[in-house]
Amino acid sequence: MDVSLASWFVILLALFCANIPFFNERLFAVIPTRRLQKPVWWRLFELFTLYFIVGAIAHGMEARMGTAFPQGWEFYAVTGCLFLVFAYPGFVMRYMRRRKR
Repeated sequence: MDVSLASWFVILLALFCANIPFFNERLFAVIPTRRLQKPVWWRLFELFTLYFIVGAIAHGMEARMGTAFPQGWEFYAVTGCLFLVFAYPGFVMRYMRRRKR
C-alpha cells in the first residue's frame, strides 16, 4: 500500500471512529444497550478506546510498510487532540443541535 494512501486511510478511519459514539446508542456500534440513551461518560470511554484502536491499526500499517518509528508524548498529545477535533461534528449533532418540539 502506498504511504500516501495509507495516511488518508488512517485519517478517514479516525474521522469515522471519532464520531461513532455520538451517532448511535449501541456500545461501539455493535452491542445493544438496555437504556434509551447512553450516558456521556460512556460515550467518552468509547471515544478513548477507539482512539487507541485506531492508533494500533495505524501502528500496524506503519510497521508493515517499513520500520515503525518510536513516538514520544508529543505525538500522542497531538493525535489525541486531533481525534477530539474529529469528534466535534458528532458532539454538536448529539448535544448542541436544537431538536424539534
